[in-house]
Amino acid sequence: MAGEIPDLVALERTGTGKGAARQARRDHLVPGIVFGGDVDPLPINLPFNELIKRLRAGRFKATLFNLKVEGHEDVRVICRDVQRDIVKDLPTHVDFMRLRRTSKINLFIPVEFINEEEAPGLKKGGVMNAVRPEVELVVTAGDIPEKLVVDLAGLEIGDTVTISAIDLPKGTKPTIDRDFVIANISAPSGLRAADDEEDEVDADDVPSTEQAADA
Repeated sequence: MAGEIPDLVALERTGTGKGAARQARRDHLVPGIVFGGDVDPLPINLPFNELIKRLRAGRFKATLFNLKVEGHEDVRVICRDVQRDIVKDLPTHVDFMRLRRTSKINLFIPVEFINEEEAPGLKKGGVMNAVRPEVELVVTAGDIPEKLVVDLAGLEIGDTVTISAIDLPKGTKPTIDRDFVIANISAPSGLRAADDEEDEVDADDVPSTEQAADA
């Protein structure tokens, strides 16, 4: 489960419009906006270096933050969009949405595969295919899982793992109703090629209609 909610410190942006945004970027800040929660939107600026560090750490859009802005109460937020410069690919604007602890949101949660060494199918040369390295879930803002764990122990070639085999946190559910596949263990390519060749040989051994008639 997710640990302590990290703080994200920002400054209130007094000006609005393109001029204020350009000035913020000159001051090594990234403009943003906080919306939702039945209150007025709050324009903010984020320190550029801190934002870059958060973005490079990964899962920025799947992380619940405790936003701290001087003069305002702390609020839980989640990033909804990061606009980037089309040439430099650097952030130019960030949108955050306010959340209550009980708010429900859709997030893509990464999948971690464990105990590969205990999967007989992999020991025999099978290949583990991660069909869904991320799964979109409906989660509670105060209880966002860091990852979903798939235990590969005991799996043989041909076995599959579906979403129903994963323990999900209470109040969490997939956005897809059916029991979809997360991963499978397939035969090694050499074995598949041999099976295909054998199938072709077997087909050649079957007499054609004309051969059967001549016989």
